[in-house]
Amino acid sequence: MAEKIRLQKYFSDCGVMSRRAAEKEIAEGRVKVNGKIALIGDSVEPDRDRVVWNGTGIVPKSQTKTVVALNKPRGYVCTSKDEKGRKQVTELVSDLGMRLYPVGRLDMASEGLLLMTDDGDLANLLTHPGHAVAKIYRVSVRGIPDEKQLEVLSSPLLLEGETDPIEPVEVFVVDTDRQKNSARLEMTLYEGRNRQIRKMCAAAGLEVTRLRRIRIGNISVNGIAPGTYRVLTQRETDRLRSLAKQKREKTC
Repeated sequence: MAEKIRLQKYFSDCGVMSRRAAEKEIAEGRVKVNGKIALIGDSVEPDRDRVVWNGTGIVPKSQTKTVVALNKPRGYVCTSKDEKGRKQVTELVSDLGMRLYPVGRLDMASEGLLLMTDDGDLANLLTHPGHAVAKIYRVSVRGIPDEKQLEVLSSPLLLEGETDPIEPVEVFVVDTDRQKNSARLEMTLYEGRNRQIRKMCAAAGLEVTRLRRIRIGNISVNGIAPGTYRVLTQRETDRLRSLAKQKREKTC
C-alpha cells in the first residue's frame, strides 16, 4: 500500500495550489475525497483515492494518462454523444474534469466493468483481438443449456452480420435453477464484436436475461458500486499494458 500524505500536500505536489491555499479550500468544503467532503487533517493515498476540487479531478503530475474502472449500470450508452438523448457513461466520470473515452463497449442493456481512459495507445492495445487480454462475463440465461448448446457456445460461430467466424469462447455453467428454468454462465472472450454474447446465446437457443462483465485482464469490478468508478493505480495500469502487449496464440 502506498504511503498516505496530507491532503493539502497532495494539492501542492500536483501543482494546483499552495498548501495554505488548499487548507482554505478544504475548510470551505470545496474538496471531496472519494465522493465525501474532505476535512482539515485528512490524508490521501495518491494512486488510489479520488480527489475532486470544485468539480475537477486532481491527479498527480506524474500521472499523465488516466485509466478508470467504471461499474456501468444498465441504461447507459458507451458514446460521448447520443442523438437520442440517452444517458452516457461519460456522465458518470464527469467529476474528474477530463475527457475520458470508453475502451470497447457494453450495450445499453449490459452492465459491469468498463474501462475509460484518455490513453489512446492503451485503448488500441486493449481492443486488438490479437492480444492476450481476457474479458470475463457472467451471463444469466432463460433455459438450462445442455451439452450440445454448450458446444455451440464454445465453437467458432459465424454470427449474424459478420463475415468471419468468431474465435472459440471459454464457457462453463456457474449454477442452475430448475424451478425458474434458468442458468448462469461464465464466458471468457478475447474479441469484442457487436452484441457478440447475445448473438451467440441466440444461436444456441438461449435468451440472455442479464449480462455483466466482471473482469478485464487483471482488473475486476469487485468493490466498485454500480454507477461509480475508481482510478487505476500506476502498477495496475502497467500490468494491464503488459498483458495487452502480449500476442495470443489462436486455438482454432
